[in-house]
Amino acid sequence: MAPFKDEQIMIIAPGSQTTLAQLGLPESFTPARFRMRSRMFPASKEGEWEPYKVRRKDKQPGEYDTTSGNELEDDIAYEEDPVSEEGAVWPMAEGRITNWPCFFALLTHIYNALNPTFHTPILLVAQPCWTARDHERLTEFFFEKFKMPAFALIDSATATCYAYGVPTATVVDVGLGKADITAVLDFIVHDHGRIIALPKCGGEAMTQRLLELLNAKKFTREMCEQLKKSSICEILPPGVPLPGTAGAESEEVTNPAAAASTGASASGPGHRIAGGAMGDVPLGPGPGTEVGDGKLDEDNEGVLDVASIVTSGNMAEILAKKEREKAEKAASRKKGADAAAAQAKQIKLPNSRKEKATFMYEDHALLDTLKGMNLSDEKMAEAQATLDEGAGKKADAPAESTVEPTSAIEPTTATAFPVAAKTGPIRREIEVGTERFQAASGGILEKIADGIHRTISAVENVNRRSELWESLIILGNGSKTRGFKEALMATIQTKYVISPSSATMFTSELPSNLSTPAGTGANTPQPQLGPHGVGGPGTGTGVNPLLLAATTAQNPHLQPQPPQSNGMSTPGGPPSLHQPPNMHSSHGQTPTTVRMVKVPEYFPEWKEAGYDEAAFLGAQTAAKVLFIVDQGVSKGFMTRSDYNDEGPRGISDYSM
Repeated sequence: MAPFKDEQIMIIAPGSQTTLAQLGLPESFTPARFRMRSRMFPASKEGEWEPYKVRRKDKQPGEYDTTSGNELEDDIAYEEDPVSEEGAVWPMAEGRITNWPCFFALLTHIYNALNPTFHTPILLVAQPCWTARDHERLTEFFFEKFKMPAFALIDSATATCYAYGVPTATVVDVGLGKADITAVLDFIVHDHGRIIALPKCGGEAMTQRLLELLNAKKFTREMCEQLKKSSICEILPPGVPLPGTAGAESEEVTNPAAAASTGASASGPGHRIAGGAMGDVPLGPGPGTEVGDGKLDEDNEGVLDVASIVTSGNMAEILAKKEREKAEKAASRKKGADAAAAQAKQIKLPNSRKEKATFMYEDHALLDTLKGMNLSDEKMAEAQATLDEGAGKKADAPAESTVEPTSAIEPTTATAFPVAAKTGPIRREIEVGTERFQAASGGILEKIADGIHRTISAVENVNRRSELWESLIILGNGSKTRGFKEALMATIQTKYVISPSSATMFTSELPSNLSTPAGTGANTPQPQLGPHGVGGPGTGTGVNPLLLAATTAQNPHLQPQPPQSNGMSTPGGPPSLHQPPNMHSSHGQTPTTVRMVKVPEYFPEWKEAGYDEAAFLGAQTAAKVLFIVDQGVSKGFMTRSDYNDEGPRGISDYSM
């Protein structure tokens, strides 16, 4: 077989929400060049699939076909909408493949879009929940469908360790609807005790929690999803009070510089300022508070009823009313800006100190509704300009940036779909209270922390558990919410970490016959035997075993050495000859320190984009080693001749 080159290697990383792919390995590994939503649309012919939503619309006078340039003859025209997800079929749920025909159609579309050469090997990043039968089925599909020369599978946890450059780690991958927790020892996945697809611990659980809290304010799921991804949604560590609560009292500002930069009242630790320092009126009941129906209407401002535009039949009146409301709101903001400048705006509060904040919501549902009304381009643009509250703002992104799925691979998308590129999402400004801090308040952090503890405790080698506790890797798009990783680490610290220097926690384990030493030396403690003594007869150690285990867990050389028989060690003999039965080698069940693995800094593109998709970076590293450096010497991938000889079942001998 001819050796492979960097530009020939293809990598595919399927996900429940987004699939990453790339053809060719760059000199410096970069994030995936091709990102596509992991969904397909049923075609008009049964059994076939389309990558985009095909929308039917009435032909406008003088309209031309975007591909041929000829005027359309029929009264009905069709267009592909690369943004809409109406009627989409998602073949993966919680990492599991639930619709195989749709999944195979997704892989085929990605392969055809990348358009590789014939001599192209493929590396597929496997989800932890995929079974051996799933691996065989995928191997058969790739070899039979694409006639490729080589194929390899790599576990996502192993790929993550390759990305971080560590052989041993505890990988916590938080996805859309689940979390996977894996202990990896020397690049080998520890299957025993592995937490696979822990339900209701991903990004969707946080979205549903926000929806539960904001349902009374007429928030939809899409609103909560965009709120979760915005900068104002933040998960506070355990014990941190919410702004406006009793535990967040205001303090006198003694350091104006610190208050202006961080919102702290002073430069020392423990100083904070409540949201009331900005002049926010607290919620009632009571004197000086804000209550009543008017307050509820203010909270619901910006939550537009999409159905009213369709069912009312008088869209012009609704748009005119919306235009007047926007003008009044802009005038009130300009009037209040001058007053706020002379007020308490001298102190800039961080998001975690504000009781209320606003974010821009992109209303795709309203845009789909307007498209379904078959408006002309002029009326569509007029309706969008009237409803869009973010038009003209400096921070707004251009509408073309919303066409994410195909912009990285199909540069002609903007010309092929002029309507979709011209009509971007309708943006509206929505205000949210302290609910934005409670996305993970449904026990998500506690469940993941418990899963980490159970996964590490299931490792048979007790001496390696402390190493796993000090090598945590938290990643995944579900962990992108602001403050998630910090809050999870704080939860682990609170629930499971003990301090080696805290000897007071072991006083209940002291022997009952150990009296307090007197100045005469008559009551000097003697070596203890039995359940409270570490050593047996002749060891001369009377140390509490729990205290010894905690204080020497990180320093094995400080642990007492076992006695030797006749001056010689007997490593092959019974355990009683070289190690007492009640001697602790380490404190493996409860950690004394918990740390996260340092993020690698030698990939500038990844440093800028973030390492939440680091498994793809590890897949690039593994592909370089497998197909270029090793070239099949270590049987890291299956060749076509191997497949012809062994069949799909042979992939278990080649997958990493």
